[in-house]
Amino acid sequence: MLALATILTAAACGTSMTTPAPSATNSGSMQIAGPVTWPSAPGSAGLGSTASAAPSTVPDDTIWLCKPGLKNNPCEGSLATTSIDSKGIASPDPTAPAADPPIDCFYVYPTVSRQKGVNADLTTDPEETGVAIAQAARFSQVCRVYAPMYPQLTLAGIAQPSKIGYASALSAYSGVSAAFRTYMANYNHGRGIVFVGHSQGAMMLTALLKFEVDAKPEVRRLLVSALLMGGNVTVPTGKSVGGDFANIPACSSASQTGCVVAYSSFDKTPPADAVFGRIATAINPFGRSNAGQLEILCVNPAAPGGGTATLQPYFPTAGLTLLRGRAAPTLTAATPFVAYPNLYSAHCVNSGGASWLQIDRIGGASDKRPAVSPSDQRWGLHTVDVNIALGNLVELVRSESGAFH
Repeated sequence: MLALATILTAAACGTSMTTPAPSATNSGSMQIAGPVTWPSAPGSAGLGSTASAAPSTVPDDTIWLCKPGLKNNPCEGSLATTSIDSKGIASPDPTAPAADPPIDCFYVYPTVSRQKGVNADLTTDPEETGVAIAQAARFSQVCRVYAPMYPQLTLAGIAQPSKIGYASALSAYSGVSAAFRTYMANYNHGRGIVFVGHSQGAMMLTALLKFEVDAKPEVRRLLVSALLMGGNVTVPTGKSVGGDFANIPACSSASQTGCVVAYSSFDKTPPADAVFGRIATAINPFGRSNAGQLEILCVNPAAPGGGTATLQPYFPTAGLTLLRGRAAPTLTAATPFVAYPNLYSAHCVNSGGASWLQIDRIGGASDKRPAVSPSDQRWGLHTVDVNIALGNLVELVRSESGAFH
């Protein structure tokens, strides 16, 4: 079983910044291994110099984890779900991928590789397949899902931060950006795009959006939305645009397009040394010198316009079982997913220098369904950022897709 509680949002690149890195343990808990100092940001020959998306076909040498028509595609499998209510009564929740969705999703997975090197090779291991099923497969209801393998910073590499240098960080980003340019040249054909990423994947997509979408109007017009969970996306304090993106605002309604949804989930106020939700301690890809003028963006995926709304959690029943949170019992449902309707609500909070998605259990004392809880309050509910609101995220994309067209 994958100890997903060891996910680290490793930075895509950055100016000199220091942050603690957790190391994996057999139990899946997180421990501080020591500081990670990221190298200086590249100049004109670095991240910002990637080529524009070519309009004509180019050779596709990308190794795809998910792509329409791919054999054994983890993003196009069964979405059958067992829905369990507050009394423990199970009922079927039949769902299937769309036959011909009008838009695409470009998904970048979080830190899951257990390979021994600092950067993963492009072998598709069970960890990547499992997290694609858990986080990305349900988006096949509303979009064609493309997900490249990339040389991410591995769990082993992160556990030895002294071995992580500029080249290894840039290698991870370059793999994502090269795959995106291949996608644009060969498969996009003017279709709308939703970017979906979590943790290290959200960090990679933040950089990609900054250089390949936000700065290029011809690509930005294709942006349906960007869903960047657990990635410490920033905006100027009290604003909805600026910070990481000059032209991509926070989403403020379910029908707005060309915008970003970003959040980190906690069940209580993030502590002073929280890895997410607080600028001063946040892992971030750019080592922002104006951190005092920024805050972490929070957009509630269940209510982009603000307020409290009920979440629609969907968790996998096999593989990445720790996505359900610490101390959750083993699920016995025969379907690939289990849903817990009316168990949690969420609202964004901005208080005391922190900004986060507050998760509250609303099922009541008699509700026996399993609760999610953090293994370390500094990380909050990071491991379930996506799944705690997966149904809401899918429905948000459905609404945005309708508005886009």
